[in-house]
Amino acid sequence: MISKEDEDVLKGLSAEEGLQFLASKFADGVVFSTSLGQEDQVITDLIFKNKLPIKVFTLDTGRLFYEHYDLLSKNNSRYKTKTEVYFPDASDVEKYVNEKGINAFYYSVENRKECCFIRKVKPLNRALENAKVWITGLRAEQSENRENMPVVEWDEERKLYKYNPLIHWTYQDVLDYIEENKVQDLPLHKKGYISVGCAPCTRAIEPGENPRAGRWWWEESHKECGLHTH
Repeated sequence: MISKEDEDVLKGLSAEEGLQFLASKFADGVVFSTSLGQEDQVITDLIFKNKLPIKVFTLDTGRLFYEHYDLLSKNNSRYKTKTEVYFPDASDVEKYVNEKGINAFYYSVENRKECCFIRKVKPLNRALENAKVWITGLRAEQSENRENMPVVEWDEERKLYKYNPLIHWTYQDVLDYIEENKVQDLPLHKKGYISVGCAPCTRAIEPGENPRAGRWWWEESHKECGLHTH
């Protein structure tokens, strides 16, 4: 359990110190879900270089860019470890594609959210089974939906705590860390893909656009897939 006192402590710690604090408080049950984006690469570096007992995993939706797989391989080589990979249920994907079409997500928000649920939310829920603390790479300035997210929050649906160590970091903070620590990141970022999801659902953004504008670019929505809705 994370007490109110623990929450107050975490608010005053750096991201690295916060990860170390939680890793020492919980013998197991602390997990980190990485999408291999820049924020998640920062956290991955903090976990692995400090050899923290935190489970690191990623979701392979089956529609990722090739660059995701290349970076995952480079991470495993650099840190001499293996990030666990979770896949969607094949029968769920087959049913969706055969009934609605391979790119049905373009035709309605409902179809898109169903695809996200099958390919991301359900595998995530499996990965989070028995977890006590879920670490994320969310930042407040990424979208309106994330502006008021706290450093630590209780996820009632999944019955665990979410720790957002970079919630108050700016994008420049992320870039500075990557440069100073020579952290590998997706080549796509230099091509205007700031927030990178599945390949058919992501486009490069124009200068001045919100980083999430490139996600599900054909629709008007809160630009969320269902992983972080609390």
